[in-house]
Amino acid sequence: MTSPLTSAGAGRPRTTGPAAPGIRRATARDAKRLTRLVRGSGAYQGHYAPMVAGYRVGPDYIETHEVFAATGDDGRVLGFYALVLSPPGPDIMPELDLMFVADDAQGLGIGRLLVEHMRGRARAAGLDAVRVVAHPPAEGFYLSVGARRTGTVPARPPAVMWDRPELLLPV
Repeated sequence: MTSPLTSAGAGRPRTTGPAAPGIRRATARDAKRLTRLVRGSGAYQGHYAPMVAGYRVGPDYIETHEVFAATGDDGRVLGFYALVLSPPGPDIMPELDLMFVADDAQGLGIGRLLVEHMRGRARAAGLDAVRVVAHPPAEGFYLSVGARRTGTVPARPPAVMWDRPELLLPV
């Protein structure tokens, strides 16, 4: 199932501050933390808010897909992504289904770190590109990490009330 919730922080890594975040495989125990990150995202304020109001990242989703979390040295989840390698239809390519960076961690390079990690996982799975259906405000971020726009995914009311950019991210 394709999620329309792809969002990321767009910033350059800072050169001072705490150690670089680690990336680890998310577990079912992370489900509530990831759900809070999605629902609390500043990128989904205003007219975008209803889309994440009841959204849930469940343990079954985490166990089924390639879900990885970026964590700080204190163990706090700073962001995560979900790579869907087995899409539900024969004409749908693997895609970056979810990507979120905590509001207070944006601008630290977490989004870029997650994209590079995802590229490595996709490469290991034999892919040469990954589809991204982005949250409209996140399109610039994906373009800045090398994605190219391939089209537009039309709105699907009542779940998604706006068109979204479709991109292809080379791995």
